Amino acid sequence: MSMEKYNKIHFIGIGGISMSSLAEILKSKGKTITGSDGVASNVTKALENIGIQVSIGQKAENITPDTDLIVYTAAVREDNPELMAARASGIETVDRAALVGMMMLEYKFPLSVAGTHGKTTTSSLVTEIFLEAKANPTVSIGGILPSIKGNYKVGGEDYFILETCEYCDSFLKFNPHGAIILNIDADHLDYFKTLDNIYKSFNKFANRLPEGGFLVINNEIPRLSEVLEGVKAKVITYGKDNTADWYPTDVTFNDLGHATYTVNHKGEKVAKVELSIPGMHNVYNSLSAFALATCYGVDTDAIVKGIKNFTGTDRRFQFKGQFNGVNVIDDYAHHPTEIQATINSARGTKLNKLWIMFQPHTYTRTYNHLDDFAKVLSEADHVILLDIYASREKDTGLVSSKDLRDKIEALGGVVTYCPTFNDAEKYAVDNCRKGDMLITMGAGDVYKIGEKLVRQ
Repeated sequence: MSMEKYNKIHFIGIGGISMSSLAEILKSKGKTITGSDGVASNVTKALENIGIQVSIGQKAENITPDTDLIVYTAAVREDNPELMAARASGIETVDRAALVGMMMLEYKFPLSVAGTHGKTTTSSLVTEIFLEAKANPTVSIGGILPSIKGNYKVGGEDYFILETCEYCDSFLKFNPHGAIILNIDADHLDYFKTLDNIYKSFNKFANRLPEGGFLVINNEIPRLSEVLEGVKAKVITYGKDNTADWYPTDVTFNDLGHATYTVNHKGEKVAKVELSIPGMHNVYNSLSAFALATCYGVDTDAIVKGIKNFTGTDRRFQFKGQFNGVNVIDDYAHHPTEIQATINSARGTKLNKLWIMFQPHTYTRTYNHLDDFAKVLSEADHVILLDIYASREKDTGLVSSKDLRDKIEALGGVVTYCPTFNDAEKYAVDNCRKGDMLITMGAGDVYKIGEKLVRQ
């Protein structure tokens, strides 16, 4: 479906990081954009500064008869007054994922980066590569990338690089020409219920790629054949060894945990790559980006330079500063697999003790992965545990951070539960020592504690 027929578009929930970027991209293409949000924020102010009318508070009168399309997020309920007014007026309504799918059709080569973990980092790596190649991509990712001064970039009509989330099957409305699938893990079980359903969803996503398109996929994914069943696009694999099309050798790490490695393709050495971000997991993230860029004819030198240019996005092993000689890192990890990767990255650097200040994200995720959270967190020297960040959920008494504390202690881990941010901050100041590393970790607002600590 073409975007051409829509002149005025209204966003319900325009203040979100994804909705705001889509609104700005469409405004750059000459569309009239309006929106609403529950509260004013730096994002809504920035939108107003570029001429987008933003209403604070969602009311039926915000929907005007000249509006052609209403876009809403998954968080918008059916009884939302704006959504109800739009439908009563016969104005077309679509969710955010459907809008993205329509927007992708406006580009020659829309590129998706999917997977349970590593999407923001890998989509940022792809972005840096295409920027270095002077390909002028349009970009929408889930983190702040310094080189584009935000989470989006308005570029040309050839490439649209998009971080692609599977939650609520949203990516099944997308229309990529090329895609990366990094991994498949049990997450978002509040929606998917079972790992089998997650595999079925990724298979459907892979089948959205056209004949003549490209799928770059990690060959270490279990049950890989289930994901690839029926896929029409050309499949390119990457992995740990020569059982994959692309694989690394000669991997070494510097004192910061940044890797250097040789890229190999079907037995041939292709290039030497230097990373400016830590961790073995980022060797594979960068390898997938290398493989995808090669599919679109990007010069090897541009790929190598683009990968080295990437120094990280906000909230992905991000150095925030120091207090009392303690290095403060912030990381978005909120699933056991992600926490393990972050701990491995930290252990690859020089430090005394590793402290993790962890804020669990959602009750269902904490409950479904309670034992795995306890196991991986017990690897830290000391865990400072905060209450669960509810996000879209309500506390039904299903699980609490005290349950996680008890599990960590049962495994021999050292953990301190802090019921408030002030308690956690004070505990860190009183107990962390020079040469230690403190990682504020989680997808909620735990980062605020680290930012306060480094301002002391």
